[in-house]
Amino acid sequence: MVGRGRRRSTPDVSAATDEVELLPGVDASAVEVDRTSPLAAAGPATELADEPASARPEALIKADPVAAAFFDLDNTVIQGASLFHLAKGLYRRDFFPTRVILKGLWLQVYFRLVGREKPQHIEDARSATLGFIAGRRVSEVEEVGREVYEESIADRIWPGTRAIAQMHLDAGHQVWLVTAAPIEVAGIIAARLGLTGALGTTAEHHDGIYTGRLKGELLHGTAKAEAVRALAHEHGLDLARCWAYSDSYNDLPMLSLVGHPCAINPDGRLLVHAEEHDWAIRDYRSGRRAVRLGLVGAGATGAAAGAVATGLAVHRVLRR
Repeated sequence: MVGRGRRRSTPDVSAATDEVELLPGVDASAVEVDRTSPLAAAGPATELADEPASARPEALIKADPVAAAFFDLDNTVIQGASLFHLAKGLYRRDFFPTRVILKGLWLQVYFRLVGREKPQHIEDARSATLGFIAGRRVSEVEEVGREVYEESIADRIWPGTRAIAQMHLDAGHQVWLVTAAPIEVAGIIAARLGLTGALGTTAEHHDGIYTGRLKGELLHGTAKAEAVRALAHEHGLDLARCWAYSDSYNDLPMLSLVGHPCAINPDGRLLVHAEEHDWAIRDYRSGRRAVRLGLVGAGATGAAAGAVATGLAVHRVLRR
């Protein structure tokens, strides 16, 4: 076990996933979950019996062999940013200094506030993300990822979203996470939720050591739609009969690709678009949230102040 602090037992969830495979023609990797493994869906997020009826969507999802559901991860399936939780876990284990995570937080605030990215900001985000794992073993990051799931992510699964995913699984649909998070971490989360698999960003590694470079680009924006299209082709899925779920306007290409788009906990621009196009909308938040550590979803008012407060508090909170 790595590091210190509160721990739950952390089974080797990587044993519940197959080998990571590059999708042909796109900058994304896919990993499928071994649904027969006793390690898959072993976590607390599978307990749905106590969910209130209000958290369960209408039973409109029917069996269909060529249908699938694609879920964005951050603020759609989990409360907050998965990469932030991973970075927090790595930081507490002395993988990198405070300045790296502060830079990542600022970039997250900018993405959420403006709703679009500049090429230089994408490059900065990629450099910041890869810099703290260069030279590290893949097995180290996977171990931290498993511990971080138990420490920080399992209790932050949105029950309503989890219920929707379960309805798709019960109907026999494939259910995939589609995220810019590292594929190793995405695969752990998919396994713990009992999903079909995950599409994620691929960090290059040789002989089990990260090089600090990506294979391709971050799985973000249009790249998500391209990855979903490639996966649908590989698996014989009919996108017109598929579902996609996200909180972010940046995922509009993926949402527009399928026949059944749904905005979950939508940001302002996505909410307007969803309402204009009569898309399904689910909001599981108790109210509008300002910028918070690990959950950045602010509108223009107060965003700058929230970012400053986050920066001032980050060192203290990360060490908890």
